[in-house]
Amino acid sequence: MTDIAGLPFWQLTFDADGDLDAAGAQAVIDEIGGREVTDLIVFSHGWNNSQETARRLYDAWFTTLAGQLGQARAEPPVRLGLVGVLWPSQRWSDEPIPDFQAAPVAASDSGAAALSEQSASTVASPAVDRETLAGLKETFPDGAAHLDRIAKLLAGEPSATAIIELKKEMGAFAVATKVDDAGDGDSEPGAAATGTPRMLGDEPKELFDRYATALREVGVVGDQRGGEAGLGDRFSKLWNGAKEALRQLTYFQMKNRAGVVGRTGLGPFLGRLAAARPELGVHLVGHSFGARLVSYALAGLPDGKPSPVRSLTLLQGAFSHFAFADSLPFDAQRKGGLAGMLTRVQGPVTVCFSEHDDAVGRFYPLASITAGDDSAGAEDQFYRWGGMGHDGAQAVGAKLDSLQEPGPQATYRFADNAVLNIDCSDTVKNGGAPSGAHSDIVHPELTWLVLKAGKIVP
Repeated sequence: MTDIAGLPFWQLTFDADGDLDAAGAQAVIDEIGGREVTDLIVFSHGWNNSQETARRLYDAWFTTLAGQLGQARAEPPVRLGLVGVLWPSQRWSDEPIPDFQAAPVAASDSGAAALSEQSASTVASPAVDRETLAGLKETFPDGAAHLDRIAKLLAGEPSATAIIELKKEMGAFAVATKVDDAGDGDSEPGAAATGTPRMLGDEPKELFDRYATALREVGVVGDQRGGEAGLGDRFSKLWNGAKEALRQLTYFQMKNRAGVVGRTGLGPFLGRLAAARPELGVHLVGHSFGARLVSYALAGLPDGKPSPVRSLTLLQGAFSHFAFADSLPFDAQRKGGLAGMLTRVQGPVTVCFSEHDDAVGRFYPLASITAGDDSAGAEDQFYRWGGMGHDGAQAVGAKLDSLQEPGPQATYRFADNAVLNIDCSDTVKNGGAPSGAHSDIVHPELTWLVLKAGKIVP
């Protein structure tokens, strides 16, 4: 145990199968009592490229939150504890993320986080840089050989033959790294069992061209139109799209892994914690794939036992916006993978989204859109395969509020066992291509929202 801004902080470390570091888990259970913790905030990162990056996020986010505890409720008194979840995921090193810093608590400048962008100079290159390749091989050891062959192809000259070979290797990587995931309403029947996204059903040119177009739309690569560019330029455009397809393929596998870690790892641990500390209130917070992880922890709680979860807050969630739906709007006979789980949250489920999140709003659905869907309009396809971080939870009767300035004047329409979607677009708006504002989450407005949802502040 260490402290962050004077608050006790523990780390929970999981492997890819959801197995938990036993010593760390027992330390949380044993030490919470000694610190007389009444409320425990459990936060899971999304992708990251090291434990150090995840810890910087936790330091910044929890330091911002700690600065607001002077307004915590007096009765019953709050003694807050913090947990940071660590699990194996991999950010591509060419993808800019905020340089996490604690945000100013004062609301004089709308509480905007102090963010600086890392360089994205290599995003437009079709080659996979060494740091990213090494990290991906460590994250997906069963697919290491396929990743080496993919990287070699992307470093070479694009051609019709190479494009076909590249798509073949991507399919082999998906099979080799298959995750045993139950799905969350964002895949067709049987897709979860194969562990592969629907995009791999397309022909290479169709697949890579779709991603190349998306990269052009966000300004990563220049506009190379058929009549204005030669054959080599058009192949080069497809090569950029191929690299982006690989990025999204690895993210798809990480998304599936997050569900496994939540359901088989974090959920059972929270059950043990509740049995040992039944008076403790747990507040779950997740960012990106981490939002899926903490959501699937609800499914891993022991059946027939009271849930310790008092609130659930999802920050730019990178998983299906139909996950909690009892009936899917496009197929009434099917439901989301977390249907019925809202009852396992004693308080509200708060879903934060932003129109500036290109990772979820633009690139996330492309993993599931295929050429065979052309009979449907593009807008309909993006809604069909959309994610939480783009427009909130759907088909759950959710209310909608806007993110407000932190402080006692902030009022939200929270309800127990129900979803409240929060439009954060005016605050969560900073970030470079291709992800946009996906990781712009260190804001006092968001930390206050978690405290408010958990009734830690009045």
